[in-house]
Amino acid sequence: MESCWQLLPQSLFFLHLLLLPIFAEGATRVYYLGICEVEWNYAPTGKNIITGRSIKDDPEASTFLQSGKDRVGSTYKKSVYKQYSDSTYTREIPKPAWLGFLGPIIRAEVGDTITVHLKNFANRPHTVHPHGVFYKKDSEGSLYPDMSSQDHKKDDAVPPGGNHTYTWTVPEDHSPVADDPTCLTWVYHSHTDAPKDIASGLIGPLLTCKEGALTGTSQRRHDVDLDFFLMFSVIDENLSWHLDENIALFCTDPESVDKEDEEFQVSNRMHAINGYVYGNLPEMTMCAGDHVAWHLFGMGSETDVHTAFFHGQTLTIRGHRSDVASLFPATFVTADMIPSSTGRWLLSCQVNNHLQAGMEAVYEVRQCSQKTPESSINGTVRKYYIAAKEVQWNYGPSGLDQSTGKSLQEPGSSSSSIAPGRIGGTYWKAKYVEYTDSTFRVEKQRSEEEMHLGILGPVIKAEVGDTVLVTFANKASWPFSIQPHGVLYGKKWEGTLYHDGTFEIYCQTSNHYQSGMKARYSVSKCGKGTPAPDPQYEEVRTHYIMAQEVEWDYSPDRSWELEHHNISGQESYGNQFLSNENGLLGSKYKKAIYREYTDGTFRIPKNRTIDEEHLGILGPFIWAEVGDVLNIVFKNNATQTYSIHAHGVLERNDGQVEAAKPGDIVTYRWDVPERSGPGPNDSVCVSWVYYSMVDPVKDMYSGLIGPLKVCRKGALGSDGKRKGINREFALLFLVFDENLSWYLEENVKTYAHGNQSKINLQDEEFVESNKMHAINGKLYANLPGLTMHQGDWVNWYLLGMGQELDVHTVHFHAETFIYRNGKSYRADVVDLFPGTFEMVEMVVGNPGTWLLHCHVSDHIHGGMEALYRVLPRQGMERVLLKIVPRIDNNSLPIKSTLIAFFLCSITIYHYFVILFQKQCP
Repeated sequence: MESCWQLLPQSLFFLHLLLLPIFAEGATRVYYLGICEVEWNYAPTGKNIITGRSIKDDPEASTFLQSGKDRVGSTYKKSVYKQYSDSTYTREIPKPAWLGFLGPIIRAEVGDTITVHLKNFANRPHTVHPHGVFYKKDSEGSLYPDMSSQDHKKDDAVPPGGNHTYTWTVPEDHSPVADDPTCLTWVYHSHTDAPKDIASGLIGPLLTCKEGALTGTSQRRHDVDLDFFLMFSVIDENLSWHLDENIALFCTDPESVDKEDEEFQVSNRMHAINGYVYGNLPEMTMCAGDHVAWHLFGMGSETDVHTAFFHGQTLTIRGHRSDVASLFPATFVTADMIPSSTGRWLLSCQVNNHLQAGMEAVYEVRQCSQKTPESSINGTVRKYYIAAKEVQWNYGPSGLDQSTGKSLQEPGSSSSSIAPGRIGGTYWKAKYVEYTDSTFRVEKQRSEEEMHLGILGPVIKAEVGDTVLVTFANKASWPFSIQPHGVLYGKKWEGTLYHDGTFEIYCQTSNHYQSGMKARYSVSKCGKGTPAPDPQYEEVRTHYIMAQEVEWDYSPDRSWELEHHNISGQESYGNQFLSNENGLLGSKYKKAIYREYTDGTFRIPKNRTIDEEHLGILGPFIWAEVGDVLNIVFKNNATQTYSIHAHGVLERNDGQVEAAKPGDIVTYRWDVPERSGPGPNDSVCVSWVYYSMVDPVKDMYSGLIGPLKVCRKGALGSDGKRKGINREFALLFLVFDENLSWYLEENVKTYAHGNQSKINLQDEEFVESNKMHAINGKLYANLPGLTMHQGDWVNWYLLGMGQELDVHTVHFHAETFIYRNGKSYRADVVDLFPGTFEMVEMVVGNPGTWLLHCHVSDHIHGGMEALYRVLPRQGMERVLLKIVPRIDNNSLPIKSTLIAFFLCSITIYHYFVILFQKQCP
């Protein structure tokens, strides 16, 4: 018998399905898209607009834009989406110049149907696949093995000269929620081989809005004055389907080109905004006081971590004020701006090498009328005297690694940059230093509370309404300035030329941790204020967990991978990681994993249920409520020393995690105070992880990691599942670097097939082959168990760990979800970074087998893909029919029938909500 919590989402879901056809009648918006091949110039002016220099005179710009015997230059052949007026595809509809090579803007609002008639004029198969809208299998536009019928595969690859009609809708469960902006930013793109298709140019913006935001069937919004759509992407022309053509067309000596040459590949990576570099994006113009919506998104590979910085203005993003938007591959941001400072302003990516490579544009704010918003600046004038001063800065003045007590020059330590034969830890630096007055003679001494600032300049403080007056002196030997973020300034002030009681804080990114990005902090009882009472812990939950060594296969079945790419294993992207020939190890590795046992004898392993099958390499899913105590009895049955350390809980070990040597048993106590659980604006449960902390980098890559969830009091059933939720899944997105595993040498001996003497552990190809782009330790749709039923309420606990390359944008095909970040927002992509953990909620409604993957291009090709299955639920309609009173259609007019049905539905809705509140904690 299902509980009321389980019935609620299912019943409301089917109620929604029944009501949707009645109350969701919107416009049908028709688009005729053609895929055409064009020549595209990333810098059509021949100049770096930001500096005014010609390309040939600019050493940075010429690296990418100067053609030559083995350089393509600024012009490339690309495939792009164009919009036409009708099915004859003879009259192209013009688009704003600032869209660049992006396809036309597709707009719709809740209740609308989008009909896309696609004609392929290119020389290879392509598709159009959307984000953020509802579609059936015949309109997904994504090529991968999904067990659907041939009739539902015609959308997967539209051949040259062919056409296909895609139908997408914007139902209520895909609409912007209350805390979202009026319109949400999405994209559409070709998806036969998404990384190559997008690099070739096939991508465009899509906008879905709340009901009433669009004026009739037109494209115009009535709630803003202007919409701008910008894609920040390092467009890798090496991935383009047209690479060979571009070499033949634009290199003066095509035969001299080595496509594997690193410098050649670098020259083909265009750091572009909408396909323009170095300020060549046609200028975006607006008036002071306009309501401007910026629709920003990133696409690309591991390098595509972008910070879009708007000089001169501020933005509102998800209720927060900023002047920078963070973007990653398939991250979609909607930002509102009401510009007030007039002038031509720089818009750029703040990542240093992206800025140098030309990811910058200009927008202009004009004084068009008297509607410029007035700012009330009538507060205090706060004066600061700051100089740029050259100093000798020592990064490690104590000479010790403070977390281990060892010398930074100790042989074999991770602090190799400070070892003999290197520059060491001391460098000449320029530093902002505060002075007492405009004579710049007396430095202002830092207080004890400011000593932590280190190399940072002084903290500049102000309140709303204040004016900050900074007098700046440059005492250094290079030209410098001061440029602020987050305040209002005019053009002339911009500053831009176009152990006991001791704990550790560290960067979770593995290679940053190894390189010393960590510090220690102390917490003391200072006697200030009334101390908080000690929390009362009630429930003690005990888990018996063993570290054991196993043979792990990342990809036991390659059939999906090979069918997906429709090629032989030798040509597959996966061959680099899964082949065990030519000195590569293949898909199998010795690993250490956490597994749960029934009791402290550690004789009987606790078998995983069908609901836990998806966990893969992860340890058991540990769960707790606020006020609980977790008692972890850990046995180390491996050959290395290991431990268990958890995020988010209070470990009773004075900041030190006790290690278990091989054969040892150690007991850990984790308290779960209020601060470990969800905050007032969080979901009912939040996600954390646990892992071995002896060497957190090598231990994790060896396999020792697992999920932990902490929920509000009373939210969990006796089985640990959240009440009212049908399925819960924990997924770790991690590039397992087997080169950093404790077992690398053993794996070489075991899996090199007698060729271990020929293997060079530093060989670039060998090193890359051991980086497994995994979801819970499985590649290329090998992860089982992601099965649910239509109408299920599903929680996804998504975990990110690893190195710099572990920037993951997790995309769910066919479904959207709600995530909470202070408020609730709708999305279909989640951003994950090392040490970040997200929980999203989804009510699944689209039966089928769907792709779940990281949207970073390198990771798609590397196999970071899984399938989730939504099964049609049989019998739920009958549940509702038993509850809904029968209506005799012969005795009531149709209109009255609909009214009666609506009233009954509202009654049912309130009945379930009341039942939910009364009977379910």
